[in-house]
Amino acid sequence: MSWPLAANLSLLFPELPLTERVAAARQAGFDGVEIQFPYDTPAKQLASALAAAELPLVLINLPAGDFVQGGPGLAAVPARQAEFDAALAQALSYAAEAHPQRINVLPGRQAEGVERASALDCLVANLRRTADAFAELGIGVCCEAINRLDIEGFLISGSTELAELIAEVDHPNCSAQLDFYHMARMGEALPASVAALAGRIGHVQFADVPGRGAPGSGEMDFEAALNALRQAGYEGWLAAEYRPAVAAEAAELQWLVQWRQQGWAKAGEA
Repeated sequence: MSWPLAANLSLLFPELPLTERVAAARQAGFDGVEIQFPYDTPAKQLASALAAAELPLVLINLPAGDFVQGGPGLAAVPARQAEFDAALAQALSYAAEAHPQRINVLPGRQAEGVERASALDCLVANLRRTADAFAELGIGVCCEAINRLDIEGFLISGSTELAELIAEVDHPNCSAQLDFYHMARMGEALPASVAALAGRIGHVQFADVPGRGAPGSGEMDFEAALNALRQAGYEGWLAAEYRPAVAAEAAELQWLVQWRQQGWAKAGEA
């Protein structure tokens, strides 16, 4: 089994404006793109760039408030329900024009003064509402775990916590986003991470460990992880969400050629 590859344009091709990164991803041989927070770029402008490159928008994140600046975000903070509702409305409007295949809802950090149980209840309710809303557009919703070494206090960290969350949400339009890098940073064996989420994985992201670089720059056993995905019957996207050591040079993308030779990635136009 091989999978289509998406380039995370929030990290890759950083020397280019966002819309030009779409064409760069096409030229490099990627099959699609994802963007963490595209909202500063008008949706019509992004849609035009995607159409010109003939690439799908695989995933974007729901707006997350102050999360990137070090705050708790929106999805698991009861006092910020109105802000979350506004973020959901913004994402729905943007998605109606940009047509992502999936929306990722970041759980965020546990807010000061909020008990974990209350934060989880809020997150579950917001995931259900988001899954309902995007189902009407035919867009899937997912949620990811992030390691607490890089982001202290993140509410959901590790495959077990993520599996428990998705089970609690119990919605046909809500699945797990499995990030190999974050699970490995938490010390998990990736085949075990895949097994914990098997049947509930909607999207997969990757980077090497420990430096979050391109595959081959660290010590991750990608072969074991991808074999586990194959055994789990995963048929979705693999998204490259790593920090490039050098700007869009051929050597930085050599892993992509190797993955196609290994049969892990679908044949592209690289």
